[in-house]
Amino acid sequence: MAKFDVVGFGALNVDKLFKVNKIAGKDEESFVVDYHESCGGSAANTIVGLARLGLNTGFVGKVADDRKGKLLLNDFKEENVDTKGIVVVKKGQSGLVMGFVDNKGERALYVASGVNDKWDFKEVNGDYVEKTKFLHLSSFVGNKSFETQKKLVEQLPERVKVSFDPGALYAKRGLSALRPIIRRVYALLLNETELKLLTGREYEDGVTKLVEEGVNIVAVKLGKKGCFVADGEESYLIEPFKVEVVDTTGAGDAWNAGFLSGLHKGKRLRECGAIGNFVASKCIMRMGARTGLPRSADLHQLSGT
Repeated sequence: MAKFDVVGFGALNVDKLFKVNKIAGKDEESFVVDYHESCGGSAANTIVGLARLGLNTGFVGKVADDRKGKLLLNDFKEENVDTKGIVVVKKGQSGLVMGFVDNKGERALYVASGVNDKWDFKEVNGDYVEKTKFLHLSSFVGNKSFETQKKLVEQLPERVKVSFDPGALYAKRGLSALRPIIRRVYALLLNETELKLLTGREYEDGVTKLVEEGVNIVAVKLGKKGCFVADGEESYLIEPFKVEVVDTTGAGDAWNAGFLSGLHKGKRLRECGAIGNFVASKCIMRMGARTGLPRSADLHQLSGT
């Protein structure tokens, strides 16, 4: 009997986001309009989104015994995310992301990964990750933690479905490097750029290639064009919701939360994509990756779900 609906495994970071008049190029200057500090990390943002949508969630992650680590743990607890899978270490620093967001919502990010890249396989609580219906993976900067994820996926019981958002960090490694994970993935969630990095193809042909690799469901986040979702039998291009963009930080993670919540509830593929678009639209209307994430009661705004 599964204890969790979804458990995440990825980097944990404190995001320091600066709203700027423009993102400065080489030898340029810009000024800060506003400042926002929040908890982040791709899989972590998705897990918080799922928790707000009423799913029972947990997390596998690593923090240091510092101010940032305490902030990350407390935020999860406030969002009703189980933290028993998180390792706290005495040495090192918790992860940090410095982000600069312009008046169009576009961003530039700089990552100081800290203890996130110190994962050893023996530190992962195998019993914890085996008690979930879905294990959701996102990327790390360093190779050691990537190798730990690969080994975990290879040893995971078949009853646990894997969802995977590789991000640009992992997509740049190429398809052959990711194949040990991808061949075990039930739902692969990525954007158009990442799809091209992995397959060298436009999104429709790229999705076909990934389905041929053994992925059950491939979802491509297309930003202003919405999303494209396919499972080898059905495929849909789904239009986005038209909203005022404040900050795109965490939009893809929010989309993942909506889509995975739909899968968990047994929704049809097209409905899952629409829920993903809806949750992402709420996210980008507020500053920060989690501030605008909706609650389950908000889904009534989306007819048919």
